[in-house]
Amino acid sequence: MNILRAIGIAALVSALACAPLLAQSTGLSEQNGVQMTAASRQQLIDKLIKEVNSSYVFPDMAKKVETSLRQQQKRGAYDTIANPQRLSEVLTDELQAATKDRHLRVTYSKEVIADRKSDDERSPEEAAGYLAMMRSNNFGVERVERLPFNIGYLELGGFASANDAAETLAAAMALVNHTNALIIDLRNNGGGDAAAVTLLASYLFDKRTQLNDFYFREGNRTEQRWTADVVPGLRYGGAKPVYILTSKDTFSAAEDFTYALKNLKRATVVGETTGGGANQGDDRRLSPNFSLFVPLGRVISPVTKTNWEGVGVTPDISVCSRDASKTAQVAILTKMAASENNPDEQRRLRDRIAQLGTDATGSVSCS
Repeated sequence: MNILRAIGIAALVSALACAPLLAQSTGLSEQNGVQMTAASRQQLIDKLIKEVNSSYVFPDMAKKVETSLRQQQKRGAYDTIANPQRLSEVLTDELQAATKDRHLRVTYSKEVIADRKSDDERSPEEAAGYLAMMRSNNFGVERVERLPFNIGYLELGGFASANDAAETLAAAMALVNHTNALIIDLRNNGGGDAAAVTLLASYLFDKRTQLNDFYFREGNRTEQRWTADVVPGLRYGGAKPVYILTSKDTFSAAEDFTYALKNLKRATVVGETTGGGANQGDDRRLSPNFSLFVPLGRVISPVTKTNWEGVGVTPDISVCSRDASKTAQVAILTKMAASENNPDEQRRLRDRIAQLGTDATGSVSCS
């Protein structure tokens, strides 16, 4: 099961959320210009309410969703909506207004949605297409760089499937392994696979460490997530400084990574408060052309005993996201300068700090 998927902020994350559900060889059941009818709207809403009531991690909120949708029906709010895409958007707005849960959403697909219970049931053709899509996005690794004064920089546009992305993440971590500090840029990361979060975090600790708990409504069970004892390639370790860059668009799995490392005092977060999506889930087929992404569980930090749902992850250093990289570098270089005994190296460090400060916008507004 792919969990903690994004809401479509980054191209990779949007694909991760939708691609597994698309049947690639069954043709179309609805063509462009299809019109929803009173009967098809009723059937869709009935199935939506049933699925939310049976699956949503918060049963009390599910009842609130049902009440809201039924009230809207009585008012005739959906009666004039014939366009299926528009209906999915309106229903999503209703779901999120009732729950404040940005993960909960209805999606319309012109292609027939495969009727399966997990990604493991994908056909060989679907699996190959999905893997090709992830490869075309380099498994979420947007950029790996060595900045001046041996600062590593890793930009991730999404957390691709851990099994498929492991080799690429290992290569990226190998390239930054010998740097003195590491910046992980998640400003444009809308989420992805929770297992990939665990994999990446495992590179940043020296010993097995608990990252979080995942509570699932089904079975009323809780699963602990720990860093791996062994990682592919070279471990970065738990001693060197790590900085995570965030924006208001940092969401879901990217927030999971940020929240865990912040609370474990393993990373300093620089940027803006994140989007606020901590409830994990999966897609549920409502009809041949409609699906529901429904949170099935929630994350619980072993440190805070809660999560970031609805409030986001608050940065340790709050700046506009566009200035986050420069701010993180200045923080790293300032610490380097404080412990540097060579006058020439200190001068070079001060010059670099001054340059980064001059380059920064200094704008008060982050809009």
